[in-house]
Amino acid sequence: MSADNGAEQDAMAAEWAAALAEAKPTETASEIQPEQVAPASFANFSPTTATSAGNDINMILDIPVQLTVELGRTRIPIKHILQLAQGSVVELDALAGEPMDVLVNGYLIAQGEVVVVNDKFGIRLTDIVTPSERMRRLSKG
Repeated sequence: MSADNGAEQDAMAAEWAAALAEAKPTETASEIQPEQVAPASFANFSPTTATSAGNDINMILDIPVQLTVELGRTRIPIKHILQLAQGSVVELDALAGEPMDVLVNGYLIAQGEVVVVNDKFGIRLTDIVTPSERMRRLSKG
């Protein structure tokens, strides 16, 4: 440590000591005056409004969700991904003719088969997952 640095720290320590000496001592618990406390008042809420809003499914009908149709999955090393080119074939775990999974926000809700309508792909739902089965799958995951 240099002499200048030591003198600077001594000066700073002296300033802190002077500041602390000027500070008032803290009040003791007996000197603290209790504050005046008043009860809070709340507006009356109508229970019919909260109940009817909670049971009204129309409130959520316009919320957008992500619908995904999954052909299949696979796991491949990065070195194979880097070798992919136009015309490459990636083998999936699903078999030809096997139903495809329909997911909403990542959760399976149905299975179906591919259809072509007016030169566009679509999916015809063949099996809907029951609410109890969806709950069972959620609890496992």
